[in-house]
Amino acid sequence: MNASGRSAISLTSNRGRTIREYLHTFAIEPRGGTRAVAIAATLASLAAFWWFYTRGETLLYGDAVAHLHIARRVFDSQTPGFRQLGTVWLPLPHLLMLPFLLSDWLWRTGIGGAIPSMVAFVFGAVGIFRLVHDGAEGTIALVSPLRAGWLAALVYMANPNLLYLQTTAMTEPLYLTLMIWAVVFFADFVRSIRRGLPAFAADAVRRCAWCLMGCAATRYDGWFLTACMVPLVLLIGQRGWNVNVLRRALKQFVLIAAAFPALWMAYNLVVFQNPLEFATGQYSARAIAERTTPPGAPRHPGASHLGVAGLHFMKAANLNVGVERLEKAIPLMAVAGAIFAVLLFHSLRPAMLLWMPLPFYALSIAYGSVPIFVPEWWPFSYYNVRYGLQLLPAYATFTAAGFVFLAGKLPITGRRAILAILLAAVAGSYGLAWRSVPISLREARVNSAKKMEFERQLAAELAKLPPNAVILMHTGSHPYALQAAGIPFKRTINEGNWKLWQAALAAPGEHVQYLVTFGTDEVARSVAENQDALQPAGEVVVDGYRAALYRTKQ
Repeated sequence: MNASGRSAISLTSNRGRTIREYLHTFAIEPRGGTRAVAIAATLASLAAFWWFYTRGETLLYGDAVAHLHIARRVFDSQTPGFRQLGTVWLPLPHLLMLPFLLSDWLWRTGIGGAIPSMVAFVFGAVGIFRLVHDGAEGTIALVSPLRAGWLAALVYMANPNLLYLQTTAMTEPLYLTLMIWAVVFFADFVRSIRRGLPAFAADAVRRCAWCLMGCAATRYDGWFLTACMVPLVLLIGQRGWNVNVLRRALKQFVLIAAAFPALWMAYNLVVFQNPLEFATGQYSARAIAERTTPPGAPRHPGASHLGVAGLHFMKAANLNVGVERLEKAIPLMAVAGAIFAVLLFHSLRPAMLLWMPLPFYALSIAYGSVPIFVPEWWPFSYYNVRYGLQLLPAYATFTAAGFVFLAGKLPITGRRAILAILLAAVAGSYGLAWRSVPISLREARVNSAKKMEFERQLAAELAKLPPNAVILMHTGSHPYALQAAGIPFKRTINEGNWKLWQAALAAPGEHVQYLVTFGTDEVARSVAENQDALQPAGEVVVDGYRAALYRTKQ
């Protein structure tokens, strides 16, 4: 058997083959760059975290604060328990950050939510390196797989927007990593089937299933990815269906991959009496869009128009890897690399699954009430621009694939020139992005400035309350006020304590000492119905945000 693994092997049994033969077959014995990539990604992660944390920018996203809130209230609540995980946002990110949030300091600073994102960032960079390194192995002898893997890893881990998001409690870094590794193991599965190694295929497909389960438990993108990958795996695996070890593994793959969506719907049925509460309930994307869109207002760009929706997602994806004149540099290189992979490199074809975010978000924008606003197009604002980062793994992988193709056609001096041009394009794109401020950071700044100032002032008022006072407050609206004041959620009665919440709204004087209202929320209605038992205790108003404090008469 040669190093490229091209010799024919019967798809019957792997008995007698040593571990070294497996490694030799897949040419992963000399994959010495993995440790170096992990070290480089770790250093980049820590440097980025220090940069943004010292500038107070790791908690700008309201969603990041909300994720911390959900994880924390599982144990910090009047009614603790896994019901506090809620319904719309999927639970894996909250479960991973939960142990770190046992520390009040890690909670208040947001570091507890950043740790899982930073770890995911490192594993994602290693996964991209491994995918391209192993895919490039044996394609063109003149090109070093190590060099191709490093190029892909650099495009991924040097991205300014990902470097920022991995310092926050957002879910994108974790999902990207799980998606990358699902594709890595799928590629292993395909190669092992092609080379006649059913035991190795079985191991790879099981690992792929666990990664898909993680994807599905992190973002709904993972449900779409799973729905696409399951029939593809079964189609490829039918070639080895008569081999017991592979047949069992394929059955396990289907069960594992389908397990989380089934469990999540069962959880919604038990807790909220609706298996589709996450999709149709009052906190779903569709319900929020209906509540927040004024009557007669135009719908968001791309609504009911799949092509326009796809264009908006691609625009967001391009803005996440470059701006101005270099906005399309990396995307164009990646598209060219993808064409080369489809036509010429069978070993890199499994990575085409990394383009799955494009149809998913096009469908979500068109028919799922998930708008994306980019500053250059109407309505000229920032909303969900960070979703475009989901194509970064595809951009990184296929930029390297383009290098593999072009460099393989040239002598050594030409290869170096091509690599220098590609690196210059990437450096230029990312350099301009840093100069103009990464768009995901701009989005966070623009959408949070007034709200953060309001919540800081509210936190200052809440900090003045007696240390054992119980507060009636809708915590989902402005949880950062409690976080900044260092007030644990168990000192509040909130919408997550359903029975207590209803009782306290009906008779606040019997349950709490203070109430906080936001606009015309449920607590404000309770105040209106119980005016004789309450008296004003303060007010905070900042640029359209208003909170009123009341205390109960004792």
